[in-house]
Amino acid sequence: MSTLVQEKVSQAQAILEEHNIDNWLVFVRETTEIPDPILPLVFGSDLVWAAALLLDRRGRHTALVGSGDAHLAQSVGVFETVVGYDQSLRPHLLQTLHRLSPRSIAVNFSKYNNIADGLTHGMYLFLTEDLLGNTPWEERMVSADDMVTKLRGRKSPEELRRIRAAVAATEDLLNRLTGRLRVGMTEREIFGWLKGEMARLGLGDAWSPDYNPGISAGPHSPRGHAGPSDIAIEPGHVLRLDFGVKVDGYCADLQRCWYFLRPGEDAPPSEVQHAFRAVLAAVDRSAAALRPGVEGWQVDKVARDTLAEYGYPEYMHALGHQVGRMAHDGGASLGPRWPRYGDRPYVKIEKDGVFTIEPGTVSPAGTVQLEENVVVTADGCEFLSTQQRELILVRG
Repeated sequence: MSTLVQEKVSQAQAILEEHNIDNWLVFVRETTEIPDPILPLVFGSDLVWAAALLLDRRGRHTALVGSGDAHLAQSVGVFETVVGYDQSLRPHLLQTLHRLSPRSIAVNFSKYNNIADGLTHGMYLFLTEDLLGNTPWEERMVSADDMVTKLRGRKSPEELRRIRAAVAATEDLLNRLTGRLRVGMTEREIFGWLKGEMARLGLGDAWSPDYNPGISAGPHSPRGHAGPSDIAIEPGHVLRLDFGVKVDGYCADLQRCWYFLRPGEDAPPSEVQHAFRAVLAAVDRSAAALRPGVEGWQVDKVARDTLAEYGYPEYMHALGHQVGRMAHDGGASLGPRWPRYGDRPYVKIEKDGVFTIEPGTVSPAGTVQLEENVVVTADGCEFLSTQQRELILVRG
């Protein structure tokens, strides 16, 4: 039995109670092709045939799976009842719903939240027409949006252990990279060294391997999600890396900055130092504002106001996102109240959520951006990463 699945199913049962929902129906098929985002948390493995996992607020959890998946479902160890079917899922699903008699059934669909939108349109039609059509159960379905946000957002002890391990592994690689950096290295060379070390250590990518790490060397390198170029580091350049590895299925997501000293320099130019101090202040102040009960946009506003105070324009992205199984995880956002973010900036922050804090700006030497990983505590937040408080200086 997986400790992680045990912890998450226990959380799911508590969330059902909080929302006064009787059952949570996770409906899937061929999950290696189209996985449901919460399946790894409540089941831990892939399923082949159409399957209905019913989590019950009273703990009478039921797995209705293809007969070939029945032994696997039993081995999960959290389902009181496991039924393997051969010809049709419908009679077993209707019989189970009659036994449980739920007044409400949460299902994984959402207009704005991708991690709560586990049903394709075809699967939704299959469920509502073929399986639940002409029954009272279809009318009792509600969106599990808020519940998924809580289940993915509230990190269990095992999840936090894995995230801490991913952060430590990411920091170790970045620290070792510092000793190898030199003027003349290209973005592609830096990228290649990190990829080689990841392969040697058996570490996964926290996001698309094509642009992990994201690298910008100097003022002419593009920001954002882009692969490495042949731009070489020159004296007077800021090097910024956006990098994260995955350990045991959980991610880290960090950004660090280095400055390459010009001949005769002992410190970066004042304008580069000013940019770094502004970004650092935005990290510090927004972290101080992050606590249970606030809405994400309020934390984001603190960082924007700080950069404005230092004379910089606002950044064109969210201050932070949740981190977990994916680098961009969970339904809450430390983001502005822009239409592109939907309702995510209004989600109230909860204890045990893990977030990035990543304000940035542009200096004459290149992009200055920091990204830290923090976990929300009962009365604030704790840094999971070792906070960068000075530009890392590189000579020669």
